[in-house]
Amino acid sequence: MDTSDTDAAQSMPPRERILAAAADLFYRQGIRAIGVDAIVEQAGTNKMTLYRHFASKDELVAEYLQREAASADRIWTDLAARHPNDPLAQLRAWFRDMSDHASSADHRGCALANAAIELPEEDHPARAVVREHKNGTRDRVVKLARAAGMTEPKMLADELFLLLEGARVTAQSVGREGLGARLVRMGEAMIAAHRG
Repeated sequence: MDTSDTDAAQSMPPRERILAAAADLFYRQGIRAIGVDAIVEQAGTNKMTLYRHFASKDELVAEYLQREAASADRIWTDLAARHPNDPLAQLRAWFRDMSDHASSADHRGCALANAAIELPEEDHPARAVVREHKNGTRDRVVKLARAAGMTEPKMLADELFLLLEGARVTAQSVGREGLGARLVRMGEAMIAAHRG
């Protein structure tokens, strides 16, 4: 990190520095692998400050994932602006964007899906964030598919979701070469199969 990055980070309020450090570390190294010591060190603060803003690491994880979900949800506004009044174009663009993201070299999977795998406890506060986001995204895909006249909107949403989740795992375990193009081709075939 160069001096200007350090100066900019230090000018952020402590809560924001903690969240930025946690987001970076959790995404790159995993939630379970990172302790509060690493977070406060990267944030340039101390444990007392972290616990003043977050009652526990679990609460920090939930807030990190809420921000990730909110960031991911911005795509819907963007899709509507890029393809106004064209739900089929929005659906296809959503899938292309997700395919690009899944096959990106700097991508380490979906932060929310990664958290669901790392945090098997159903009562963990982060699990509710993951569930709400994933269900909300699926509902939006169903709505677009229905508006686009797809024959089985719920089935199409499930098929596209399963394909994307599988691709994210494939990218991490087998590699990304050609993944984006294959994903788009398979997604387009699924969409075509559901057209009325």
